[in-house]
Amino acid sequence: MVEIVYWSGTGNTEAMANEIEAVAKAAGADVESVRFEDTNVDDVASKDVILLGCPAMGSEELEDSVVEPFFTDLAPKLKGKKVGLFGSYGWGSGEWMDAWKQRTEDAGATVIGTAIVNETPDNAPECKELGEAAAKA
Repeated sequence: MVEIVYWSGTGNTEAMANEIEAVAKAAGADVESVRFEDTNVDDVASKDVILLGCPAMGSEELEDSVVEPFFTDLAPKLKGKKVGLFGSYGWGSGEWMDAWKQRTEDAGATVIGTAIVNETPDNAPECKELGEAAAKA
C-alpha cells in the first residue's frame, strides 16, 4: 500500500499528488491519497510506502501549522519505512526539500525519491519518476 499524504495551498502540490497517484496506480500499486488534515500519524505510519507532499513556504520551509507538526510527530515512526517527498515552489533553490530529505533520512527512513517542481507541475517527469519508484518500492 502506497500512502500519499499532502498539503496544498495553491493547488500545485495537489496536482503533483494526483499525477504521482495516477502513475503509481498505472504501475500496479494499491494507492491511497489523503490530505494531512484528513488523516493521523498512526494511520500514515502503518503504511509500507509513504509519499509526503508539501510546497515550500516562507523562507523555504515546510508549512508550519499542519505539515511541520505532523512530520515532527511522524518522524520517530519512520524507521525502516520507504518514503518519497514532493512539493512545488515559486522561488529559491529547493533548499526546503534538501532539509526535509535529510530529516527523513535522520529518522531512519529510506528516501526512495524526491520531486520538486517550480510552480505548476503539468505532466512533470519528476512526478512520473516518483510514482514509478513508489510502485516498485
